[in-house]
Amino acid sequence: MFWLFFLPVMALLFAAWHFGLRRNQVRKASLGLSLTSYLAFGFLYAPILVVAVMSFNNSRFRLEWVGFTTKWYAKIFGDESVTGGLEGAQLLAATQNTLVLAIISTAIATVIGSLLGYGLHRYRFPGSQLTAWLMYIPVVTPDIVMAISLLLLYQVLRNVAPFFEPGMPAMVIAHVTFQIAFVAIVVRSRLATLDPALEEAARDLYASPLETVRQVVLPLALPGVMAGALLAFTLSIDDFVISFFTSGPDSQTLPILIYASVKRGITPDINALSTIIVLLTMVGVFLSQILQRNQK
Repeated sequence: MFWLFFLPVMALLFAAWHFGLRRNQVRKASLGLSLTSYLAFGFLYAPILVVAVMSFNNSRFRLEWVGFTTKWYAKIFGDESVTGGLEGAQLLAATQNTLVLAIISTAIATVIGSLLGYGLHRYRFPGSQLTAWLMYIPVVTPDIVMAISLLLLYQVLRNVAPFFEPGMPAMVIAHVTFQIAFVAIVVRSRLATLDPALEEAARDLYASPLETVRQVVLPLALPGVMAGALLAFTLSIDDFVISFFTSGPDSQTLPILIYASVKRGITPDINALSTIIVLLTMVGVFLSQILQRNQK
């Protein structure tokens, strides 16, 4: 039980240090509002903290703390001597499917989304404003609605093309469908901060449109492109609903594997796997935020 008390105490000490370091700003703001913010964030992240702590629990079945161990992480990385929980082959296959799906879909969505963002920023054509509005639909549409719509569409098109059968190709198309909008929005936001005179200067120096895009626009928009790609990659790794509706028997991803395992009972290796996914997601989000700050 030591770790269950140690981590909250460290969090409180960090909060006290934070208040002491920024005492000048705290004086300007309401102390009650600051405390409320910390309590709200603590409540939101408390379940994740519990999962991370229990991933070091030495018990296979019980939820109470019986001792500290890292064997569940060792099992995830290939130690077959650890018994109980998920099989190493299942974890390896699900991890491979998740990474393949995320990398391929992100690469496709980054190219298409970047071109879409540049086109909406640079050109005005009939329906351009409507296209910009429609671009936000995949962002605000619930995942379950998009998953059902894609499933119905695949049922109609599977007689025309075999890659619409449930499986990895269908999952790649489904992920690209909602990733494009996120990439396009980020890239368009980055391009909106650029000075139009830069492109005009390139054209005055007899640069062709392709050379202008390749040597001027793309280097300046690269932070936005990378931020959009990281965001799309993170969304792909975390996605469950759309992947669940479009997956096949040989294309199980980590979120689907965790969901199927939780129904049979939560084991510490699931907690360890969930902790790793959360850490990877946090790294992707932090990198995306850093790149977006560099746009300013």
